[in-house]
Amino acid sequence: MVVTLKNYIKGQFVRSIFNSNNGYIIGLLKLKETNDEEMLDYVNKTVTFTGYFADLKKDDTYYMYGEAFTHPKYGFQYQVKEYERVKPEGKDGVIEFLSSDLFPGIGEKMATSIVETLGENALDRILEEESCLNLVPKLSSAKAKKIVNILNKYEESHKTIVYLTELGFSMKDSLVIYNKYKENTIRNIETNAFNILNDIEEISFLKIDELRENLNIEDDSFERIKACILYIIKDMTYSRGDTYFLFDEIYFGVCNYLKFQVNNEIFENALEELILEYMIVKDNDSYMLMDLYKAESNIISKLKYLSEAPKTKYKKLDYYLENMERANDIVYNDDQKAAIKQALENNLLIITGGPGTGKTTIIKAIVNLYKELNDLGNDDLVSRIALLAPTGRASKRMSESTLLPATTIHRFLKWNKDNNSFLINKYNKDFSHLIIVDEVSMIDTFLFNSLLEGLTNNIKLVLVGDYHQLPSVGPGQLLRDFIESDCINTIHLNLLYRQDENSYITTLATEIREGELNEFFLETRDDYTFLQCTSESIPNNLMNLCKTMIQKDYDAKRVQLMAPMYRGRCGIDELNKDLQKVFNPEDSNKNELRVGDVIYREGDKVLQLVNMPEENVFNGDIGYIRKIDYAYKTKSHKNEIYVDYDGLVVKYLPKDFNKIKHGFIISIHKSQGSEFECVILPMTKSYFRMLYRKLIYTAVTRAKRKLILIGEPMAFVTAVRNNNEYMRKTHLKERILNNF
Repeated sequence: MVVTLKNYIKGQFVRSIFNSNNGYIIGLLKLKETNDEEMLDYVNKTVTFTGYFADLKKDDTYYMYGEAFTHPKYGFQYQVKEYERVKPEGKDGVIEFLSSDLFPGIGEKMATSIVETLGENALDRILEEESCLNLVPKLSSAKAKKIVNILNKYEESHKTIVYLTELGFSMKDSLVIYNKYKENTIRNIETNAFNILNDIEEISFLKIDELRENLNIEDDSFERIKACILYIIKDMTYSRGDTYFLFDEIYFGVCNYLKFQVNNEIFENALEELILEYMIVKDNDSYMLMDLYKAESNIISKLKYLSEAPKTKYKKLDYYLENMERANDIVYNDDQKAAIKQALENNLLIITGGPGTGKTTIIKAIVNLYKELNDLGNDDLVSRIALLAPTGRASKRMSESTLLPATTIHRFLKWNKDNNSFLINKYNKDFSHLIIVDEVSMIDTFLFNSLLEGLTNNIKLVLVGDYHQLPSVGPGQLLRDFIESDCINTIHLNLLYRQDENSYITTLATEIREGELNEFFLETRDDYTFLQCTSESIPNNLMNLCKTMIQKDYDAKRVQLMAPMYRGRCGIDELNKDLQKVFNPEDSNKNELRVGDVIYREGDKVLQLVNMPEENVFNGDIGYIRKIDYAYKTKSHKNEIYVDYDGLVVKYLPKDFNKIKHGFIISIHKSQGSEFECVILPMTKSYFRMLYRKLIYTAVTRAKRKLILIGEPMAFVTAVRNNNEYMRKTHLKERILNNF
């Protein structure tokens, strides 16, 4: 029976357009009935729906509960949150159902006989007491048994999903679990619910553990301890960035989570089982995830192959390079020339250097010279070169420099967010020949392995980056390990190119990297200023500074503020509220919307927090709110925020509002891969936990033309002197040394 308090649509399932492995379906429904005003115009028409489902049978009728939604790319859809199959209704409906292809051997004549004998509620009677079929004339026991089996199987998915939801799983999780195990679902759950974690990525240990009372799992059960070990290793891998852990830190993490002292022998036995099941790897005294170990092994194998593959020899390489220098009125230094030539002749090269050392210039030169040497037109060049970066802003910078398409790694590999997989993979490779990857310090082990798996062996791979910046968010420190192994050909760019004698940004970056500040670091230069003030006065002084910058035509697009922490009076969250008043003050002509304790206003600068490749926006992208539409005006009957990312407008519904936040001031971590015309950086001892060299170096190197520090000089000095940031534990460097 339909629950009319919920919005629903009712209709016949026509067909599916897309099916994922985890039960996500995009399909078509012939709409017959609805209580949703927005859907009334679609009655007797075919509509597109999306959601998680068990088996959907063609021509069966379903109630689907959810909401209408206009996807900016795919158009009008109905997003289904819950659904239920409608049993055939009325005499004719039941006869048609029993004589359908679902019941082979039961024709219309026999179906009619069953309904005439058992009545319109024949299906319910059969499910309640199968012996009632004995009353049907000329129905053999074999056919009766077949009808019972098919009907039971037909009802099974609904019963199983009800069982799962009653245990405490969400409808989405229940459908994902059922689609994995089908008729074995209940048996698998009751045998060992933690086994779900090995089979279904979407279900977390925390979810199963939260429901352990409903699942009859004892607090000190062996399976819980074993699952907890794997959870702790995964959690530490992603939260710390380490790739391996020692016995004691895993043991401490497990006991801390479980809140009791685990018996040592039981712990060791659980650890040993995980090793035997190939979930983790023991390497001497350390333990790491098997997936991570395999990813590292694949990376090492691919890079070793590229390092040893025959080089390309160009007879007139120097001649073409000299011609390019003359044509572009540029003179490359010896390191730059070596980088350009080796990138074209070798199959693997790392180019590393700080800001102002010409990394972008070299990428442009490599691309142009590759075109000349191979006599390629623009179309051929685009098909043979892949310019990649981990962030949208970094890829855009590559594109602006080379005048060629560049993209994020996720978009290049065609990431499917629904099942977290890549369409470009080891079974479906891309055939680009020259691959240049910028900002490699930001790339974690798993993503880099996925990239290498999606490339053929017949490639030239150029890795560009500055490993003195912050490491990747995910596990590993690839660029640092590659360079420090001294096994992979690397060009170090050290010569700084300044705009004039009174510039300081690139020099300051070098001083920070080396931990030796010049005694004149408080002096004002053409591109650098340090405004001294107390910690307490930073918010007001920042607002006044920004007002002055606006008067000098430095608006929010030209100025980027950044800080290392979110909390506190000088934290990002509070300062964003202050800066909104300066850069985009309240205006009766601008719509605004309160989300929690934040007010979004048309014209606001916002930061994208997660990858949304289907919209071509990525974590770290900065946009501006073009318009806000209120629910009473929209087709979705929900508030809508439209954000403009350099001409690409993306619509956000309330469920997506947590994917953005104000971007007047952003975290230093989120600034990675970006460059800004002017950077303003508050400095206060209240940031003490985050005052370390690599973080400040990353912030300073984001500034292209102007850098303004404001606050306490000693906070800045402390950060530069503090080289004690958390050093990630990895074995990759040693593994490269052992294999190359």
